[in-house]
Amino acid sequence: MKLVVITGCLGLIGAYVTRECLQKGWKVYGIDKCTYASNAEFLEEFTQNENFSFVKEDISKLKYLPDCDYVINIAAESHVGNSIIDSSDFIQSNIVGVKNLLDLIRNKQHNVSDRPVLLHFSTDEVYGDITDGEHIETDILKPSNPYSASKAAADMLVLAWARTYGIKYIILRPTNNYGIGQYPEKLIPLIVKNLMRNKKIKLHDQGEPVRNWLHSEDTATAVVTLIEAQVYNQIFNVAGGFEQKNIETAYKVLQCYFAEDKDWSNYLDLTHVREGQDVRYALNDDKLRNLGWQPKKVFDQEIIKIVEYYKNNFKW
Repeated sequence: MKLVVITGCLGLIGAYVTRECLQKGWKVYGIDKCTYASNAEFLEEFTQNENFSFVKEDISKLKYLPDCDYVINIAAESHVGNSIIDSSDFIQSNIVGVKNLLDLIRNKQHNVSDRPVLLHFSTDEVYGDITDGEHIETDILKPSNPYSASKAAADMLVLAWARTYGIKYIILRPTNNYGIGQYPEKLIPLIVKNLMRNKKIKLHDQGEPVRNWLHSEDTATAVVTLIEAQVYNQIFNVAGGFEQKNIETAYKVLQCYFAEDKDWSNYLDLTHVREGQDVRYALNDDKLRNLGWQPKKVFDQEIIKIVEYYKNNFKW
């Protein structure tokens, strides 16, 4: 039976990965500092499983790792807009926190081969934007905002600690994740929140930026695929294979919310311009798909479930 440590286990991606690992019968040692974006519903769910244990802690201050096979690091500050206002928390969590995890792994065992493998979550944003085509794993990193810069810096730390200290790693760079239980600072739940409060939906740059959407359940199965394949010291992109403009995403949420199609222009505020706004993210994930992974979730089907969930369970 595998034992995995999962940081950020109460966030959207962390929760889906935790659920997938528990369904595999693995033991999960969850770590989360329980910020505003953590979802207590996930903790209630996971504590019903005898294979789950939990500690509330900030990864930048963590002093102990249990003996384990993998450390899956998903904990991160991830809201681009917040990073533009003040990047301090992003530096602390996304860089200092990763450095601390690397040192804990480094000091875990005297025998290098007995150390846990670090499966580190990066982001498609480390590449910067791309107007045509798709980024591959060997492309140069060109982050364009403080959030993506902090994630790129963390990737460099992982690579350096691997070369210097022999730590085994897998770096996973996913596209835009969506799913049930995400804190409403991200686009889809934020739109529902604003609709419930009769507020206009603010979209940056006329809603023209393009995002590739990946359901967090598909992200979780990608993690399991990589662990079971035992492919170490490599970087993998993971994409949902479905991209659209943010304004198109907003239209679909509006259609689901009102269960009709009409002129949505009065619901939108397209006047905002965000500094460092990327035009389009797109990843080639053939390397991962060659291991047998495929996304299964269909955006237009899942968005109906997600909007319904937030309409009926909105308490943030």
